[in-house]
Amino acid sequence: MKWDWNAVSDFMPDFWDGLLVTLQVLALGSLLSFTLGLVWTLLMRTPSRWVRWPVGVVTEFVRNTPLLVQLFFLFYVLPEWGLTFSALATGVFAIGLHYSTYTMQVYRAGIEAVPAGQWEAATALNLPRRRTWTAVILPQAIRRVVPALGNYVISMLKDTPMLMVITVLEMLGHARLFSQQHFQFTEPLTVIGVAFILISYLASLLLRALERRLVR
Repeated sequence: MKWDWNAVSDFMPDFWDGLLVTLQVLALGSLLSFTLGLVWTLLMRTPSRWVRWPVGVVTEFVRNTPLLVQLFFLFYVLPEWGLTFSALATGVFAIGLHYSTYTMQVYRAGIEAVPAGQWEAATALNLPRRRTWTAVILPQAIRRVVPALGNYVISMLKDTPMLMVITVLEMLGHARLFSQQHFQFTEPLTVIGVAFILISYLASLLLRALERRLVR
């Protein structure tokens, strides 16, 4: 099969639109998953079982159901209950919520890896509980979990094509639409394949640089 550079040229405007959406979903979804994951972790460490039990049920349910099912539910079922959001907002929320249940476990492991002496030192200094968390425990825990969090960023990137099912045209969505309209599949699919590899590689380099900076 002959490679058609004209097809690549014709596809590029759609590719840039899809790339922008993909990066937007990745950035916002990552931010949401990191924030929610930390919230879930802290709530699970509260003394009250009336807080821990519902948080545990919700996070276990989300973690053990497919992201695809969650996308369909949020986009097609919630509007029947009067909750309607744009397709892009729904996709960002679904990815962020889904992966927050995994980053929650990463934060938990990081917090448990902080030496007991750090807790004891904070208690000896009579630091308030909030100050202990923000100034002593969390900075050390987060340094330890950056590589694991970075892995989930890559996983989120690879899951962005699922948003096609709720009409979000990210890179694969644009490639699929272009292919159906022009009956040319090789060029657009190759372009987005290379794009995913490059984005993943650049993200891994940035995360490695961040890790080195935090270790200093």
